[in-house]
Amino acid sequence: MGIYNKVMRYFWLLLSIVLFLIVTVKGITVGFDRWFSYYIIVAMALGMYFFKTWMMKRFEKHAAFLAEQEAKEKN
Repeated sequence: MGIYNKVMRYFWLLLSIVLFLIVTVKGITVGFDRWFSYYIIVAMALGMYFFKTWMMKRFEKHAAFLAEQEAKEKN
């Protein structure tokens, strides 16, 4: 599960970068008045990257806590 989480974390980061570039280029060529609202999608993808990173750290802390509790019960 760890590899999947790392791949998905970098997927969201890569998607946000690619979308930012596409929206910026389209904004320059077509006009920002039409493409400005698509930055919301970029922000959502970037938010998913940070959310995934935060959840992975939270899961690691919780797994360490559970391992510590299990070790205490055995002693």
